[in-house]
Amino acid sequence: MGETLIIILSALAAAASFVAVALPFLNRQEKKDRYKSVIEKKRKALFETTKENLGRPTNLSAKESFASFYKIQKLFGTYGEKLRDSMLQAGIRDPKAPLYFLVARIVLPTILMLLTSLVMLKGEKDFSGSQVFFAALLMGGCGFFIPKLLIKNYIQKRQQEISHAFPDALDMMLICVQGGIGLEQTINRIADEIADHSETLAEELGILSAEMGLLNDRRAALQDFARRVGSGSARSFATAMIQAEKYGTSVSQAMTVISDELRSERMAAAEQKAASLPPKLTVPMILFFLPVLFVVILSPAVMQAKQAGM
Repeated sequence: MGETLIIILSALAAAASFVAVALPFLNRQEKKDRYKSVIEKKRKALFETTKENLGRPTNLSAKESFASFYKIQKLFGTYGEKLRDSMLQAGIRDPKAPLYFLVARIVLPTILMLLTSLVMLKGEKDFSGSQVFFAALLMGGCGFFIPKLLIKNYIQKRQQEISHAFPDALDMMLICVQGGIGLEQTINRIADEIADHSETLAEELGILSAEMGLLNDRRAALQDFARRVGSGSARSFATAMIQAEKYGTSVSQAMTVISDELRSERMAAAEQKAASLPPKLTVPMILFFLPVLFVVILSPAVMQAKQAGM
């Protein structure tokens, strides 16, 4: 019985070790497959749009995607355009996402207000009408702002990831450009290389490469990249590339300057976080560390006093 148990435990340990070793590689492959699927969808949509502009038949889904965007922009004007940009910056590429967002900001507060009123009115405790009204109003306000907070959180996470990985991607771009590779091929190649470290940046660079290749307008593709990403690093990169193309300056020199600036910004952000750490640790130390420390120090004295009194 003991030998069987040892064999089973050994087999489980071996299986766990294999999973621990193989899981990172599986995750990398999954990330690459997901990144490539996003790029292929974008290429297909751009290709179908190009065919439509040339008067050829196109797929209905691609047509509906662009039609949804222009409907939103027409209905809500500047707010619709900003909302669409926010969805893209959050990584939500569905053209109907702004409509879903607006519906959620109407439906969710209504549901929360109705549930709050129902619970308070049907509960055992009696509430006045004003209490029910203000509670329902409070929950409705929370429901109205929850979708916006979620989108804002997604945007911040994506921009932080992109800002962290962008300087390294620029260094690799610089090597490729100095080696004589074109900008479009460079971006496409770096997107494949950076997919293991930052799937978000790989997707955005892959979409940028697809737009540069199929739209034949680098300036528009770079501007769309900056608007879609929204971070300062992406905007600096797009602005520098547009100016380099416009004035005929060196692309490699512009990349070098941007890379140095982004690394300085990343270092400054890290130093700022490190400097803000001691104040943040003050309250947890007072609440959790000091009471335990006092117990450890004073417990022997208290016990000795009790023994002496006995």
